[in-house]
Amino acid sequence: MRTIVADRLSSGPVAAILALAGVAAGVLVGHGGLDTVVGCGIPSDSHPSRTAADWITNADHVVVATPTAEQDTNRRNFAKGAIQYRTDRAVTFRTDKLLWSSPRPRQQIGKDFDMVSAGWNVYRDNGKRTKRTTAAAPRLEPGHTYLLALRWTSGQWAVLGEGAAVPFDRHTAGQGEWCGRTLSKDDVARGERFSRKDDHSLEKAVHGQDEQAVIRELERANTESRARGR
Repeated sequence: MRTIVADRLSSGPVAAILALAGVAAGVLVGHGGLDTVVGCGIPSDSHPSRTAADWITNADHVVVATPTAEQDTNRRNFAKGAIQYRTDRAVTFRTDKLLWSSPRPRQQIGKDFDMVSAGWNVYRDNGKRTKRTTAAAPRLEPGHTYLLALRWTSGQWAVLGEGAAVPFDRHTAGQGEWCGRTLSKDDVARGERFSRKDDHSLEKAVHGQDEQAVIRELERANTESRARGR
């Protein structure tokens, strides 16, 4: 299982550096990935999310956004076991920049928007809170900035999948929070050297670059899509 997990996660530069650090190892517990920052698991995307073509096909908007507030939500109590209760987080984002929108979005994006993200495990014996993570993706934490491909589904905003949430601190793709850890430019550069050569994800195409690189990739995918539709 550990070899499979590491291979799956090493497809992109950000994932590769955590796999090298041993963060990818662990026990898979289902579609939510792993429940602690010890590992991020194998993702199961709601919609294809890796390439620029995936983004323009499935997303309503692509934004640069910064979490500005969070609060616990969806508390689940457990009568037995080490974990006393588990929560998600209701995260409020500021829309820093709208990079792309579908010609027919399911919902318009505002200056602020909310999303539910991975929360906390709280342990019974000492009340300690530990981070829960979403499979192979950022936790989406205040103090960081993200590149997000958003889809309006079931009355709320959600990212398409693990490939649709990219660390974007200081307007640099791949730099920032991922899987509960903060990665530097040097970390990302190291991950790039070890990531798979056949990775054609948007994350890899724009890593280390700013918004203009993202816009170029989305426009190229849109042009190619139109050409195929002729």
